[in-house]
Amino acid sequence: MKVFLKLASYLFHPIWMPFAGSLLYFQLTPRFFPEEVIKAKLLAIAIITVFIPIVFFFLLKNLGKVTNMALSEVEERKWPLFFFSILCLMVLNQILDRYNYPEVYFYFVGILGATAIAYVCTLFKLKISLHMMGLAGFTAFLIAFSRYFHINMILATSGLLIALGLTASSRLYLKAHTNTELILGSLAGILPQALLFYYWL
Repeated sequence: MKVFLKLASYLFHPIWMPFAGSLLYFQLTPRFFPEEVIKAKLLAIAIITVFIPIVFFFLLKNLGKVTNMALSEVEERKWPLFFFSILCLMVLNQILDRYNYPEVYFYFVGILGATAIAYVCTLFKLKISLHMMGLAGFTAFLIAFSRYFHINMILATSGLLIALGLTASSRLYLKAHTNTELILGSLAGILPQALLFYYWL
């Protein structure tokens, strides 16, 4: 069980969520995009939201600013969250636009909003669950996406709800968060996405 719960923490790590939402969008949207465009957009998003943050993490680790990928201490979160906000802005300004890719564009606006909330929390020495924030935001996006395009995604939604439960159990089991921190993380992920539904639903 311990191995299974640890695996859940890695599989549903927040670093994967921006790319996961992008992949969902480009694979399932009824809108037509040339295959070359899709590959280019996904590659760019993967580089900016996955590979660059990993490199930045190891840089901070070598400098002694962080100790582990979970960013266990509140102070460790400030630079990674600030840097990730800049990367989200890069995606919004250079990779996506609201006219050609409105759904995934506002997904990233929501991610930016959630990241900003998490950053502000660090200023008040408040630690929220980034795992729950990322996964809850992705789940909200998937539900809205399925409703907007009238795609039956009950199995995927059920799977993500189970994943949320597993991730929450994992974070509690590993003593990484309290119940309050998990709830706050979930709200930080869901609320920005929900507030933006007006612009594309």
